[in-house]
Amino acid sequence: MNTPTTTPLAGLRVLDLATLFAGPLAATMLGDFGAEVIKIEHPRQPDPSRGHGPAKDGIGLWWKLLGRNKRNLTLDLSSPGGRDVLLKLAAETDVVIENFRPGTLERWSIGPAELHAVNPRLVLARVTGFGQFGPYSHRPGFGTLAEAMSGFAAITGEPDGPPTLPPFGLADSIAALATAYAVMTALAGRDRTGQGQIVDMAIIEPILTVLGPQPLWYDQLGYVQERTGNRSRNNAPRNTYRTSDGHWVAVSTSAQSIAERVMRLVGRPELIDEPWFAAGTTRAEHTEELDEAVGNWIARHTREDAVAAFEKAEAAIAPIHDVRDVMEDPQYRALDSITEVDDPELGPLRMQNVLFRLSETPGSIRWAGRPHGADTEEILDELGLSAHQIAALRSEGAL
Repeated sequence: MNTPTTTPLAGLRVLDLATLFAGPLAATMLGDFGAEVIKIEHPRQPDPSRGHGPAKDGIGLWWKLLGRNKRNLTLDLSSPGGRDVLLKLAAETDVVIENFRPGTLERWSIGPAELHAVNPRLVLARVTGFGQFGPYSHRPGFGTLAEAMSGFAAITGEPDGPPTLPPFGLADSIAALATAYAVMTALAGRDRTGQGQIVDMAIIEPILTVLGPQPLWYDQLGYVQERTGNRSRNNAPRNTYRTSDGHWVAVSTSAQSIAERVMRLVGRPELIDEPWFAAGTTRAEHTEELDEAVGNWIARHTREDAVAAFEKAEAAIAPIHDVRDVMEDPQYRALDSITEVDDPELGPLRMQNVLFRLSETPGSIRWAGRPHGADTEEILDELGLSAHQIAALRSEGAL
């Protein structure tokens, strides 16, 4: 585990008030590069991600990833004592990330007005399904709804099959990346103006950006993208193909030069001279013929031999991994994409490493997700609360 002495976000304090995925994952990304992240959970209702998915010895494994590099404080924000503690923390904080339904913080008297009254430089990131205003803003929102509403599900799946949702938190993860970017943008603005501001992040929006120019296509051409399975309307051959030893590989020919190399490799160089082969969109009109050529060649080769031949031809191919393959892949190993973290509860854990490598101020995983409320006493002591005050808060149910 890399533990750099200098981190780019050292000195930045983040309060993570959010639950489940988009907001907390954004806070994790900031913590990975040195921000001090304090995770605030309800005393009696921990973050649901602690119980999401498989567990070992009663300890949720997803939380070990999502809660890494965070100190944990329990606080009932709806209680008077909890409100007071939050405002004291906010006065010394750079970023607050929350994902309550619009109006909730205001109802507890810890909305933007109160937060900026104690700290005008605070950046408040509000992550919700539908944003802070509009006809749907009051609805509960989850990534699944964003995957449905954005058009993602409509174009995913086989042509004769139903719209398909991803089996993981795609929209939430995209929104987390966007939130981390938005927070850093707001902080850069603060450096110039001296003022904090509000980030309004609707989970239904970032996924629209990664879906590409569909709105533009429709606006200008009336074009509606349909489900094409693993194929593409923009280039061909592009598909998954089965090898002779029962594995699967994926081939992409987004670049014209790659498409030509593939056809030479599979023994069909004459297709390169066809007029329609000169552009991806016209190649896509001949998908059946191109798929047959590539598929037949790959079906006669093992995965290892197919990948080696494509690599020698400088054509684009990748084995289709499941998680077992990911853990053993030599490229991921070289990058340390899956790294080992020592955990006091479960021992050595392997999980995804930080998102990217910085040459001078790299990020690191300092610890995996900690137990519920593990740092409550320490944080409150640092805040200047006496043992008597902490006991009073516990008696009130605020902790």
